[in-house]
Amino acid sequence: MKNAIKIRWVIAHDPLSLFIRAAESFAKAINRKSSSRQIDVEIMTLSEYSERYNNGHAVTKHDVLDLMNSGKIEMSQMYTTWLAEKYNPDMHVLDLPFLFRDHNHAQAVLEGPIGEQLLAGLSAESSVKGLAFTYSGGFRMIPSTIAIRCVEDFKNTSIRSNKNPFAMETFRAVGANPIPCELEDINIGVEDGLFIGGESAWPRVYPLAQNKFSTAMIDSKHSLFLTSMIVQSTFWESLDSELQQLMKTAAVDAARQERAESIRDGEMARNRAQQEGIEIIEFPPEETEKFKQATRVVYDKFENFFTPGIVSGIKTH
Repeated sequence: MKNAIKIRWVIAHDPLSLFIRAAESFAKAINRKSSSRQIDVEIMTLSEYSERYNNGHAVTKHDVLDLMNSGKIEMSQMYTTWLAEKYNPDMHVLDLPFLFRDHNHAQAVLEGPIGEQLLAGLSAESSVKGLAFTYSGGFRMIPSTIAIRCVEDFKNTSIRSNKNPFAMETFRAVGANPIPCELEDINIGVEDGLFIGGESAWPRVYPLAQNKFSTAMIDSKHSLFLTSMIVQSTFWESLDSELQQLMKTAAVDAARQERAESIRDGEMARNRAQQEGIEIIEFPPEETEKFKQATRVVYDKFENFFTPGIVSGIKTH
């Protein structure tokens, strides 16, 4: 038997449970597929990595990509928004409003040629290779201290937003004031009166205790919250082609499982919130159509931002 291959996988984001589950699914899949090769996947939180490999010096989620670029870790799972900001602007296409019709459409795109093109684009400017897309959330929704029952209700509200311009312009298009804030800090922002709530995703509501401030949850489904499994390029290139293919297949399998689990988690969180008396608001078709039409300006504003054909290719897939 060949020597064991070591993979240090560091969890970059909260809630930890969502990301540990995906990493464990990958570890099981790769060891099942590579039965003649021993693959040791060491899954660590930031604090565990600090103690084991960084002499106790603290590292944050903002250090993970640098650790990967320098070859100090082999794998992680990262917000696609962060990957877009740092390495491949085309990946911001995934932040556009109402880009995906449903989960089946998303899977077809993410596992198809455009998805592979977006993942491959990471390597052009980094030592990071993308393997597969995961949800760690899925379709976005809005936990809130007030009920937003129609598009008009967004006007003059302050809403927590991802800091990327596509998310911010989405809310500006309906008359809201987007306030960029880390998703993990949304509770603090509500408590301090900065905003009424803001975009999140159902599987994150309870792990991040967003139910504590919510009197309403708007199931807007205005965009997808996505992450990606990534691997360090030099490590990847050190593997033979057979093992590379096994890792790629294991990542895709684990990603499919993760997305399905995120969908189930979301359904359970939605049902739980309803049982607890939180008002669940789903826009009627005519209001969803108003939301879509209002946010067309986001596409117009960034018409020349993306590589030609990506947006239309996704829309018509």
